[in-house]
Amino acid sequence: MSSSALIGAVDIGGTKIAVGAVSEDGAVVGRSECPTTPAAGFTAAMQRTAEMLRQASRQAGAAFCGIGVACPGPLDPLAGVVGDVGTLPGWRGGNIIAALSAEFGVPVAAENDADSAALAEADSGAGKGSSRFIYVTVSTGIGAGIILSGELYRGVDGAHPEIGHHVLDWSGPRCYCRARGCWEGLASGPAMTAWVREQNPEAGEWSAAEICERARAGHELARRAVEREGMYLGLGLANLITMFTPDTIVLGGGVMKSADLFMDRIQEVIREVCTQVPAEKTAIRLASLGPDTGLAGAARAWMHRYRR
Repeated sequence: MSSSALIGAVDIGGTKIAVGAVSEDGAVVGRSECPTTPAAGFTAAMQRTAEMLRQASRQAGAAFCGIGVACPGPLDPLAGVVGDVGTLPGWRGGNIIAALSAEFGVPVAAENDADSAALAEADSGAGKGSSRFIYVTVSTGIGAGIILSGELYRGVDGAHPEIGHHVLDWSGPRCYCRARGCWEGLASGPAMTAWVREQNPEAGEWSAAEICERARAGHELARRAVEREGMYLGLGLANLITMFTPDTIVLGGGVMKSADLFMDRIQEVIREVCTQVPAEKTAIRLASLGPDTGLAGAARAWMHRYRR
């Protein structure tokens, strides 16, 4: 494979960092990951990321023409500077672009992780062909990327809209964003865990995946947690449909691996709430690029920045 066709891809999450080599047609050639370990600091994370990128380049047998990085926000996508990210405490002020471009001597693009995934799903996934498209990821946090007429929507100063922190219930739990009852605080994976623990302290720290597994087995508390999750996911999506009336919303992230438990309730809430827009014309689909959506998105973000 020629170096002109190989992009280094980095997908930073709250629990793990995934790295891969991606061809320009979106094929992930190699993949590895390590724990994020945010408490160890930004510099240590970049050192681990650089080593994994070197391994991926060796495995692919070619140097990178560039590196794309998908990272949770707040993030300055042009400068590459990490803001006050709740899932990455202590990383504020770290410069992803500076760290990796100095290490590899190639152009680096940093992009919000939800925006990166939105670009990938719009280009070759479940959002392909949609001119008004929203990608929503539900995992450790909740994020969304918006693409209108083929262009990634950015706010003032290039800011990414933090849709996961729009407020659904001001009487709800306090989030690290300082609001109460924001979408992420009510419907992310950790929010499911916190609610179950609040209902029954003896339940322990069930992960969202464990809650879903127990719900399938008929556990009553887990079943109630799944019902609550579907309601809050539906309410947040209903708000997006009312505000943007998109052609398509695509759902991804770890929690949506159990989407079959939530989809009926989601659709029911949307029908109840979206009375002023043609909500029935908005298709709700699951992400189609699989576990490497983040890496494909990081590579697509680089191409969006440098190959347009």
